[in-house]
Amino acid sequence: MKYLILLLLWICTNSLLWAQELTMEQFTSYPFPSELVSAATGKRIAVAINEQGRRNIYVAEGPKFELRKLTAYDEDLGDEITSLQLSPDGQWAVFVKGGDHGGSNSSTPRNPASLPVATKVQIWSVPFMGGEPKLLADADNPEILPDGKRVSFSRQGQVWVCPIDGSGKAEQLFYARGSIGSLDWSPDGRSLAFISSRGGHSLLGVYRDKKTPIQWISPTFARYGSPKWSPDGKEIVFIKREAGGGAPDSILAPTISPWSIWKANVADGHVKQLWSSPKTPEGSASGGNLFWSSKGRITFLSYHDGWQHLYSIPEGGGEALLLTPGNFMVEHVKPSPDGNWLLASANTGPDADDIDRRHLIRTAVDKADMQVVTPGTGIETYPTITGDGKHLIFLSATATRPSVPAVLPWPNSKGDIRLLGEHLIPASLASATLVVPKRVEFKAADGVTVYAQLFEPKGGISKKPAVVFIHGGPQRQMLLGWHYGDYYSNTYALNQYLASRGFIVLSVNYRLGIGYGFDFHRPPFAGRYGASEYQDIKAAGEWLAALPQVDHKRIGVYGGSYGGFLTALALGKDSDLFAAGVDIHGVHNYIGRTPLVSAEPAPDAAKAIELAITSSPVSYVDSWTSPVLFIHGDDDANVDFGQTTDLIRRFEQKGKPFEAIVVPDDTHHWMLYKNQVLVDQAIADFLQKHLKP
Repeated sequence: MKYLILLLLWICTNSLLWAQELTMEQFTSYPFPSELVSAATGKRIAVAINEQGRRNIYVAEGPKFELRKLTAYDEDLGDEITSLQLSPDGQWAVFVKGGDHGGSNSSTPRNPASLPVATKVQIWSVPFMGGEPKLLADADNPEILPDGKRVSFSRQGQVWVCPIDGSGKAEQLFYARGSIGSLDWSPDGRSLAFISSRGGHSLLGVYRDKKTPIQWISPTFARYGSPKWSPDGKEIVFIKREAGGGAPDSILAPTISPWSIWKANVADGHVKQLWSSPKTPEGSASGGNLFWSSKGRITFLSYHDGWQHLYSIPEGGGEALLLTPGNFMVEHVKPSPDGNWLLASANTGPDADDIDRRHLIRTAVDKADMQVVTPGTGIETYPTITGDGKHLIFLSATATRPSVPAVLPWPNSKGDIRLLGEHLIPASLASATLVVPKRVEFKAADGVTVYAQLFEPKGGISKKPAVVFIHGGPQRQMLLGWHYGDYYSNTYALNQYLASRGFIVLSVNYRLGIGYGFDFHRPPFAGRYGASEYQDIKAAGEWLAALPQVDHKRIGVYGGSYGGFLTALALGKDSDLFAAGVDIHGVHNYIGRTPLVSAEPAPDAAKAIELAITSSPVSYVDSWTSPVLFIHGDDDANVDFGQTTDLIRRFEQKGKPFEAIVVPDDTHHWMLYKNQVLVDQAIADFLQKHLKP
């Protein structure tokens, strides 16, 4: 009788535990906010929120900031919302519906729901106080003019304009050769600076009216970018780079292509160089986020000290002042409405683990006095200040809570963060006990430090199966909490699901990723020319295998996009280490897919071809013995569907077993929620089948 009672207690206890396990739908039911914006005046904000595929715009107004659903798109058709803006007076919201703005050809209509009618990419407006959305145009890339009454947009490489309230038809603003982009309206809304891309070169133009010829600013054999007007509308600052062409250079050596910041007087066209990046690989790596402050300083992002930092120079030119010193990177930069401050997110703070987080920082535009605004264990991104200059709004997440909009007072950003959309998180997920990942480091075979987060479930068997997760990009960084990117918020949820099923999960930040400095981001002989970053993946598997709580015979691997490429390399080169894996829309074949041979080949073309062969997963089909599941959407604009087809055909030709899932009409980002759940569940089921039977 005693044993029967103990058995019943064991059954009841474990039944309760099983009942508390969240399903994949529950783990992925989080609301995902994006496109957080504020009006130029007042205290109105707007945000796009994806709730299980139902994408809508929410608005709020200070000081209460109570989120209100503005649109009623209550069916999941996979049509994203992007380019969300509020008019300067906050009366109108403008947005784009449709397309795939996370991929190439972003303005191309997508149809992940397989509707029997053609889909479109369209610009809409809707009154802030509510009402039916108004279709403005079948187009993309809207910009609300400073008067708040009109919207400009691009169509077939030209600029068009229409009333913001939809009361009139759109008309082409002007004609110019090339593909027109990088629009920036003068403060008075009377002139438009733009870039006309024309193949290997581009031009900087200024449009005034239909009777005045376009003014081309200092046309030369170069490429221009990022035009920004001065506060008084008399000058334009811009970036200048070398044009395409020249003798073939080394393919394998680091790229040195410096860029410079110039200023043009619009009245007479006179130009002056203000600053030039160093002629080094670091100096060539990035440049942008130009902003002309009200204090006569021009600010920008640069990588030239080995970390992506904010700098400023006098508007007359001079030495660059480093505004954000330290071993961390800066992103999501936004100026304050008064032009005195720069807001950004950065992987820095008082805690050593902050290198794997994001916190909000602020700095004056004219001196290096950077402050971490939101220290702690959270993830804070995409800061902006309301038009009245009194509220700092941003996205906030933690290790156990997905992202929601949040607010702090400005400029005295003290006190607790006030969450604005926490009620949108389903109760089952909000109350779930999730794993708090731990930051770990280990060495690759060549001595490079590898960074990762370890998801380790409590209890269960003493020797657990393990999984290495490999992010895509590769210019990404996984964090110690819910990610600010849609794709990686999903994989964070999937890693939590795997941990809830008894897997130890190691999320690897391998070289080529961001967040750890230039040398880590741009290593030699990486990618298609050597795949040196694969050493980090192998080191991750070996590090797991050495843990006493891991069953070294049951280590799996999965990843998407570039992570799919590295997953395929792991299974092809080291099937003895990785017992099974899931390769999602990965690149598999670099052979013959790079412009290496021509009538005037690069001096190291032969070596580059050799490395492309050894870096391609198709070269390792013979040694590939571990079970694999291939997954690919067949409307993928990032990685050609044929990359997976090619590898599968090679498996078939050699009689090798595999499993595969094709997702018809969906893209690289699982735009349809049911497809996201399908793919996530397939990944988990495959790993459980082969690693945890």
